[in-house]
Amino acid sequence: MLIREQLEQLIDAALRAAIADGTLAMEAVPEAALERPRDEANGDWASTVAMRSAKLAHRSPRDVAQAIVDHLPENAVISSVEIAGPGFINIRLCNAALQGVIRDVRAAKGDFGKGAAGEHNRVNLEYVSANPTGPMHVGHGRWAALGDSLGRVMRHAGYDVYEEFYVNDHGVQMDVFGNSIVVRYRQLLGESVELPEKAYGGAYVTDIAQALVDRDGGKWLDTDPQKRHETFREFGYEMMLKRVQNTLEGFGNHFDCYFSERSLYVPGPDGTNAVDRALAAFREAGHIYEHDGATWFRSTTFGDDKDRVLIKENGEMTYFMSDCAYHYDKLQRGFDHLINIWGADHHGYVKRCEAMLEAWGRPNTLEVVLGQLVNLFRNGEAVRMSKRTGEMVTFEELIDEVGVDATRFLMLSRSSDQPIDFDIEAAKKQDASNPVYYVQYAHARICSILRKAAGVEEGETDALAAQLVPAEADLSALEHPTELALMRKMADFPDFIALAARDRAPFRCTHYAQELAGLFHQFYTNCHVICEDAALQTARLALCDATRKVLALTLDLLGVSAPQKM
Repeated sequence: MLIREQLEQLIDAALRAAIADGTLAMEAVPEAALERPRDEANGDWASTVAMRSAKLAHRSPRDVAQAIVDHLPENAVISSVEIAGPGFINIRLCNAALQGVIRDVRAAKGDFGKGAAGEHNRVNLEYVSANPTGPMHVGHGRWAALGDSLGRVMRHAGYDVYEEFYVNDHGVQMDVFGNSIVVRYRQLLGESVELPEKAYGGAYVTDIAQALVDRDGGKWLDTDPQKRHETFREFGYEMMLKRVQNTLEGFGNHFDCYFSERSLYVPGPDGTNAVDRALAAFREAGHIYEHDGATWFRSTTFGDDKDRVLIKENGEMTYFMSDCAYHYDKLQRGFDHLINIWGADHHGYVKRCEAMLEAWGRPNTLEVVLGQLVNLFRNGEAVRMSKRTGEMVTFEELIDEVGVDATRFLMLSRSSDQPIDFDIEAAKKQDASNPVYYVQYAHARICSILRKAAGVEEGETDALAAQLVPAEADLSALEHPTELALMRKMADFPDFIALAARDRAPFRCTHYAQELAGLFHQFYTNCHVICEDAALQTARLALCDATRKVLALTLDLLGVSAPQKM
């Protein structure tokens, strides 16, 4: 049982005992309300239950606190208790309770801090969703890191998360893309034709056209223009989508589904498609009307600043209509909660999407995480163009130069609502100034300590740790302040994960990893692990092993590797 849970049970028992013997006159037993004191001098945990219960008990908060302290059962968790200020109950843990965290971590392995499955609703997490009309930019890379890590953190906390990429492969932008390839193809074969004002002009379009020339030569110059356009559009689409998928796969993203926008318009067995079904749901709820030949959604009913067109006067579906059909389809697939990660430029789009869910009787079902931009620098100087192509720096180029681990860690170093200044040269440094290197080095150093203790140069770390430290090793010698600090930090992990998942804040994992690594480096500086005292050495090796496991787990939640050697 977690330390927090043990303390909650002890406070609950004390309250019940105080109520039973008449010391406190309350009908209900309030929650323990535990929190971490900001100042470690105030103990390991603090409870505000006395202040929240004073009115119910008709006593001062300090009197209630004293009653709770007087009725605490005998236990092996609490070292001392102090009533402070207006009625805080400050609790200091005994060393044995902290030492027990080491056993918990080593026994749980990768499941340490894991929430019970089924405690939360089924979540559809949609992110990146880059148009398949060009390579991904570095902003997409931030959403890729954020979405993947959020999914990992939420799953570890007990959520059922389904990760989805929405492929915008329907509509005008796809036709513009196809036409851009046609123009570049004709130019490559010597025709004098100008690229239209509305076109994709990147070098990658010429690369796609060249691939068609290499495959088919000039056979498409004199064919039906419509057939050529459709063929080129589909060729380019498949090529770009595959490029996006390969990039994301190499970055460590594993989507459960690449959902095609086109599929929303494909009839099912009953002859209707997803668009028809979404419109029918709007009509049934009474939120559709016709005006000037167009079909409108009365979104102002739900707080939007104006009503939204779903079908234009010419019968063309709006982009918003596709979005309505897509979100309705998510509901039909059984998801209880929808999380979309969008760029900050979509801020004005959120309210209408919340309105459509509310129109279907599902308020508060949609949650939109808006992310700020990534600003690229090199040695402090802004980077706007790729040296290789003279165009924007793509996500692929950033990964190729910096590597997956550093890119992920730095993309997750700040909250999504804050912009990130990403310095390429700083990200490549292999010293303590680079946070990902600093954390990975702590993990590698522990692996090195375990190998040294075992007298080997190679070896699987888990096996070495099991060989060196029995599961029930005596840990009572771990009393140095840096040892206790490490154990306290690891004891925080389960609550930390639950809150990071609840707050959709995987960036906190980078901070936790850095703090844990820093505490380990302090411990290593102050305490000799391999020493003449065999019992002390075994205990410290157990502490090292537990720290290694929590570091590796935290890095894995970020999608970052935990190297055994550096």
